[in-house]
Amino acid sequence: MPANPFNGYTDYGIGIGLRVPHYDHILSEKPTVDWFEIISETFMVDGGRPLEVLDRILAQYKVVQHGVSLYLGSTDFPNRDHLKKLKALTKRTKTPWISDHLCWGSVDGTVSHDLLPMPYTIAAAKHVAANIRYTRDYLELPVAVENVSSYTEFHASEMTEWEFLTEVVERADCGILLDVNNIYVSSKNHSFDPYDYLNNIPHHRVAQMHVAGHTKFEKYILDTHDHPVLDPVWKMYAHATKLCGVTATLLEWDDKIPSFQEVHDEALKANAYIAEARAAQSRGRARPLGAPRK
Repeated sequence: MPANPFNGYTDYGIGIGLRVPHYDHILSEKPTVDWFEIISETFMVDGGRPLEVLDRILAQYKVVQHGVSLYLGSTDFPNRDHLKKLKALTKRTKTPWISDHLCWGSVDGTVSHDLLPMPYTIAAAKHVAANIRYTRDYLELPVAVENVSSYTEFHASEMTEWEFLTEVVERADCGILLDVNNIYVSSKNHSFDPYDYLNNIPHHRVAQMHVAGHTKFEKYILDTHDHPVLDPVWKMYAHATKLCGVTATLLEWDDKIPSFQEVHDEALKANAYIAEARAAQSRGRARPLGAPRK
């Protein structure tokens, strides 16, 4: 597994999201899980059951923080009160890295609670990279930005989404949380080849991967996280693993959540695709796992 500066030089394996319907099962049965991803904002509170549960989880498991409201692409400067609470939580969890989305979602302090896509311009890349660097320096932790699924595009864009992602992370010198399902969803909504995306990002910066289920509608695909991962996404995950190496992987299942065992079993399907990547390597059809892209 490629431990790198962007995931705190860790090899975390396959994890799942910590979700309320599973609290009792996890705390009572103590199942074997490599790690849990938590939504930071759920636990940025002063006390109560969320922190009580978190402390009991931390006593047994490794935890990584994933955020949904830094809005690094907004024109607003990163909110200092939000960062202060986030940093306090990182001290509690000892997360080796934090992640949030490459998006905007607030204006003059008013938040949309949506992960809105950005225009793919050099000016936007410079702006969001500066916000990422500020956030990383304040938190004193590696930061990885996640590509979002999108349903609209800007006429002002000057480059592809993967060129924009590359521009941002190179300028910020930060990591990537590569959401393979989001690439698939956006590729269908905007008619591009998802493998062009996978092949043309800086693979050595991938700190973590996400996989999830989505829902197909007549004219678009929606990132719903409400059922198992579809085969095309697993195939893309195998390709990404060949390119990036075996990377900390997280299954997202956030709606119509089934039993803990069903979610964990779905996450562990990643092992078969990791084996496929290793087999391809042994047959000489892939670069060495974890090697940087030339």
